[in-house]
Amino acid sequence: MSLLELRRALSAEGRAFRLTSTGLASVRTLFPGAIACAVLAAAAGFLSMHYAVPVMLAALLLGMAMNFLAADPVCAPGIDFMARTVLRVGVALLGLRITVSQIVALGWHPVLLVIGSVVATIATAAVAARLLGFKTAFGLLTGGATAICGASAALALAAAMPAHPQKQRATLFTIVGVSTLSTLAMIVYPIVAQALGLAPRTAGIFLGATIHDVAQVVGAGYSLSPETGDVATVVKLLRVGLLLPVIVCVGFSTREAGEPGGRRPPLLPGFALAFAALVLFNSTGAVPAALAALGTDVSRWCLVAAVAALGMKTQVRDLATVGFRPVALMVGETAFLAGLVLVLLRWAP
Repeated sequence: MSLLELRRALSAEGRAFRLTSTGLASVRTLFPGAIACAVLAAAAGFLSMHYAVPVMLAALLLGMAMNFLAADPVCAPGIDFMARTVLRVGVALLGLRITVSQIVALGWHPVLLVIGSVVATIATAAVAARLLGFKTAFGLLTGGATAICGASAALALAAAMPAHPQKQRATLFTIVGVSTLSTLAMIVYPIVAQALGLAPRTAGIFLGATIHDVAQVVGAGYSLSPETGDVATVVKLLRVGLLLPVIVCVGFSTREAGEPGGRRPPLLPGFALAFAALVLFNSTGAVPAALAALGTDVSRWCLVAAVAALGMKTQVRDLATVGFRPVALMVGETAFLAGLVLVLLRWAP
């Protein structure tokens, strides 16, 4: 080996060493906060399994109880990483829940019903927010969470919105509100379906089109019958599939609502593109069922850990002062969605 070749080899090894050292330093920096979020996510999962507590709500409350960690310079970088990067990974992996064939199998009426109710709920929420004295962006956030998939939608929509001083507080309130209302709906809506004498398929459409979170839809649907549970789950996944166009519309409509001079998010965020790509890839049938199930589980845990991180980054007093109006807004959105779906079901073929 010549002297020149030796120098090049040593230079390449030096660059590799520096890159490895930088990567290890980044891991060491992120590890304390990330492991704290992971522990809280595991604790939230335990509470959800053994005490029927909504896992997102449990993660948020546990995070808020440990919010002093966000002020610790050792933990803060990892918590920020979980609240931003891991959140986006979790949203992208939601695409593994959905296939185009599932949507086609529903037929045209449920598809039109879901699309119409989602659009109407978000539009009504935006108008109602303005009437109650809030910014339109808050109505889009709460309305999107109510209309699509609860806490997951709230996190995805917030990630697509520009930075704003009240953004984090609004996101946390939305997660608390939508998780609580989804749990109540899981209990009340099956009773409503039985009282109205809805057929199993119709009851499944009603539950899947109105309850906020996927887990609560599954619980409510299968509490009535296997057929109702199957239909409710597919209808709910159709709502999840509308997340991408809603992210694009909300991102476009709120681009001017951020802080002056602040960095605007891209019109079509990378995690939204990844979500769409995974939906299409999953629709080809090339994804093994075990891999799709693993991706769904990873997505769920990423979102739970991200919610725990968001809880750490807030103060309890911030949520204690929200007042009655935002609560009325979210309750009204939930009631509007349920009433609208019941009306539209009257025209079911």
